[in-house]
Formats: sequence, structure tokens, C-alpha cells
Amino acid sequence: MPRILLVEDEPAIADTLIYALKSECYEVVHVMTGAEALKLESQFKHDLAILDVGLPDMTGFDLCRQLREIRRMPVLFLTARSEEIDRVLGLEIGGDDYVTKPFSPREVAARVKAILRRSGNGNVVAQSVTLPSGKGLKIDDLAKRIILNESALDLTAHEFRLASVLISHPGQVFSREQLLQHAWDDPGAVTDRTVDAHVKSLRAKLKAAQLGAEEMIETRRGLGYSYSLLNSCA
Repeated sequence: MPRILLVEDEPAIADTLIYALKSECYEVVHVMTGAEALKLESQFKHDLAILDVGLPDMTGFDLCRQLREIRRMPVLFLTARSEEIDRVLGLEIGGDDYVTKPFSPREVAARVKAILRRSGNGNVVAQSVTLPSGKGLKIDDLAKRIILNESALDLTAHEFRLASVLISHPGQVFSREQLLQHAWDDPGAVTDRTVDAHVKSLRAKLKAAQLGAEEMIETRRGLGYSYSLLNSCA
């Protein structure tokens, strides 16, 4: 689970971002000042930092420079200022992206996902991991394969991504919107019904591989989908 350092001194903004990021299965550590962030980063490793430019004790730009002296990590800047010079400065000192307030928390989560994907820190499951869901089920993330009962399933790219997210978080309910963010590079280009169609196809392939076993992916009406341990191949 990628670990995100959020440095934002406005509680209302921080709360909405924390909710959006946790909905995408990120671990979020929130502090309100640059000094707290530097102390925390010296003790723990984070996969990405989200920095408000207007912090009470230093600018987000200065904080970025000091964080980079401790450890190299991707940085996304948040700011209420929209001047081009600020955007250019943020990118020139090593920022990976820049979002101007007011912004959509969903947009920030999508940008975080894109940055992590580019940096190689966004994998949900490591290579060839056997899950606690059952002896016969395994995800090989580097080979992009789901292995069930020693046989690799014939999945499309979107089916693989959907399966990886659901199976690696047994019992957790994902909304269609969350699954779109996880499984599609451009979530805005498709609809919720696209998720339904791919889940239907994925279910059929999982069921066929288990020779008629119960559904492993459950529909939670009005909520979304979840992977069921009870119906897995344990």
C-alpha cells in the first residue's frame, strides 16, 4: 500500500483529500507544518508527498528542497496561487505535478495514481504473491497474470486490473468510480456500465476456472463490488 505524506494546514482541505486518497487504498499521514514533515520523513519512508505551497512555517517549495535532501520521492504541489511563475518554480525545483485550489479531490487522487505509476511505486501487489484467499489463487503483478489452480487466466488488461484490486483487498467494497480509477488510464472516457460489463466477463472466467464454484466477486447493491473469501477457492 503506497504511503502518502500530506502537508496541508487547512483541516477542511486535508480531510477531503485524506478521504479521497484512502478510498483509493493509499495510506495517508497528515501533518500541518513543514517542520513536522521533515521530522516525520527522517523517521519513516513515504512513497509520495503532497505539499501545500502556503504553509505557516515555510513555503512548500522550501520544504520540497529540504525533503529531497533526506530522500528522493515524487512531489505534488497544492496552492491557491495560479501565477505561471509559481507553477514553473514548483516544477523546476523537482515537483512532479501542480494543482491549483479549488480542486477536485478525485482529480488529486488521479494525479497521485499517475505519478506513482510513472515512478514505479504504485503497484498494488508484488510479483507472484499468494493471497490468503485460497491455496489456488495467486497474482503475478509483473507478468500481469492471475493464476487460479495452477493455470493462468486469459484476461484482458482491464480485467486483470479489476481482479488485482478486488482480490488483493478481500471483503472491501469498491464503488464503480473507484474501480474506474484503478483499472482505466483515462477514467473519464468510459462509464460506470463499462465496469459492470468487465466484471461480468471476469466473473465468467473465474467461475469457469473453478468448474462452477460460487461467485467470487459479489455485487453490493447501491455500493459496488467486493471479493468474497467465503466463495473463493480455499
